[in-house]
Amino acid sequence: MLNFIKTALRNFPSVREIERDYLNAAVSRYDLERRQREVDNGLFRRSSFDL
Repeated sequence: MLNFIKTALRNFPSVREIERDYLNAAVSRYDLERRQREVDNGLFRRSSFDL
């Protein structure tokens, strides 16, 4: 059972990969700067329970 869970979790991208892909999707320098600020403010690292 534990091996199944470990295998299933490996298939999901890490937060770092999600952030990198989000930054790579920027279409301009200004868009990249805005996205960097969002990532620095914890856009993908917030708990689902934060308000």
